[in-house]
Amino acid sequence: MSVSKKNINSGVTIISPLSPIKTTEVYDTYWKFAALRQEAFFNKIENKGCPWSNDSIINTYRFTNAYRAADRVSQYLIRDVIYREEYSDSPKEILFRILLFKLFNKIDTWELILAHIPNPTFEYYDFNVYNDILNAAFNAGETIYSAAYIMPSVKSSFGYTRKHSNHLKLIELMLNDKAEEQLSNANNMQKAFEIIKSFPGLGNFLAYQLLIDINYSRIINFSESEFVMPGPGALGGISKCFTDTAGLNEKEIIKLVTDRQEIEFERLGLNFKSLWGRDLQLIDCQNLFCEVDKYSRVRHPEITGNSKRTRIKQKYKRNHQPIEYWFPPKWNINSRIAEDLTYQNQI
Repeated sequence: MSVSKKNINSGVTIISPLSPIKTTEVYDTYWKFAALRQEAFFNKIENKGCPWSNDSIINTYRFTNAYRAADRVSQYLIRDVIYREEYSDSPKEILFRILLFKLFNKIDTWELILAHIPNPTFEYYDFNVYNDILNAAFNAGETIYSAAYIMPSVKSSFGYTRKHSNHLKLIELMLNDKAEEQLSNANNMQKAFEIIKSFPGLGNFLAYQLLIDINYSRIINFSESEFVMPGPGALGGISKCFTDTAGLNEKEIIKLVTDRQEIEFERLGLNFKSLWGRDLQLIDCQNLFCEVDKYSRVRHPEITGNSKRTRIKQKYKRNHQPIEYWFPPKWNINSRIAEDLTYQNQI
C-alpha cells in the first residue's frame, strides 16, 4: 500500500511507495539520477559524443559513476595496482600495494613512486626511501593526496610532522601486524571491517572504503551486498529522500533500496542499464545517496535535509585519457564487456 503525504519543504504532494516510510520527491530523483548517470557512462563508452547526457546538471558538475568500481581511480586500482601481472600476488604484497595507493588515493602519487621504485614491495620496503620521495614532492608544492575525502594525519599515533610520513608508518604497522592474514581469516564482511577499523585513524568511513578496495582483490571475497557503512554524504542524501524512515536506521535504508532497485526502476519507467549484468550493490547505493545529496542541491534546493551545503563545488572537467574497463575477475563480467565492446565497434 502507498500513501499520500505532503513534503513540508516544498509543499508538493507526492505518493510514497514505501508506506509507512515517508519519502520526498528526492527519493524518485535518486532513481532517475542513477539511470541518467549510468546512461552517460555508456554513452561515453559508445563514443556518442560529449555531452553524454541530456541532463544539464550532470553535464555541468562532477559526479561519480553509479557503480563505484567503474570510477577512474577504482579502475586504476583494480587493473594497475591489484592485478598487474608483473606484481606479486601474495596477500601481503597485494595489501601493501592497496594501502600505498589508497591512503593517498591519487594516481599521480602512485606513478611518482613508480618512477623511483618500479615494483613496490613490502619485502624490500624502506621507510626512508619512500618518505624521501614524498617529501620531495611535497616540498615542490605537489599535491600528493586526493581531494575525494580527508585523510586524518594520525600524528598522535606515529609522531611525524608530515601526514604522509605517518601514513607510511600506518602501512608498516598494518603489515607487521599481519593484517592480510587477519582479513583472510575473517568469516564475514563486518568482521573484516572491524579489523581494518582497529588501526589508527581508520574510522567508519575510511575503514569501509578500504574494505571495499581490499575486497576487489583475492585477499577476501565477500559479496558487496553483505555489509554497508554509510558515510557523511550518504547520510545527507538519505535525509533528503526521507522524512520518516519508520524506525529503520541508515544501513537498513540502504539495504532496502538496494533490494528494491528493479521495482523502483520499473515503477518510474526508467531504463537502467546495469554494469554488464551486475546489479547495484550496497556500496553503489550508498554512493548514490552521497551523489544525490549533491545533485539535489541544484535540482531540489528547497529540500535541505540535514545538510548545510547549498552548492556543488566541483565542475565536470573532461578527462581525455581512455579507460579500458576491467573488473575483479571473480565478478565474471569481463568477458561480457569484451563482447559488448566488440559488438559496438561493429555497428
